[in-house]
Amino acid sequence: MQLRLPEIQALAGQLVAISPQLPDNSLSTAEKLDLTFEVLSDEGNKVARKFGLVYTLEEDLKTLYDRFGVDLEASNGDKSYELPLPATYVIGTDHVIRHAFVDADYTKRLDPDEIIAALKEIRG
Repeated sequence: MQLRLPEIQALAGQLVAISPQLPDNSLSTAEKLDLTFEVLSDEGNKVARKFGLVYTLEEDLKTLYDRFGVDLEASNGDKSYELPLPATYVIGTDHVIRHAFVDADYTKRLDPDEIIAALKEIRG
């Protein structure tokens, strides 16, 4: 599954990623992955919390993250071990959420075809 960003942009869509990483770390991620869209920092998961997307890693997952060299404390700037569930929202220019996708299984993502279909529906 590829992102299809040019098609999204052609439909006046704008992709924005929101990460709990500190601003410098979000910028580093965007640069390292050569992303062509904005990556915003949601320090302390304040926005994610408003959407009900925040969960705390269990102890065994904390250990696993540490074993893989993922330093959430340094990356996110706190010791909470909280992460947001991955979510995708298609929001109209009227600020109304037109399509939403959230799944507790972090490996599942909204298919780009559904994003494009939602954008086409918004445009009429």
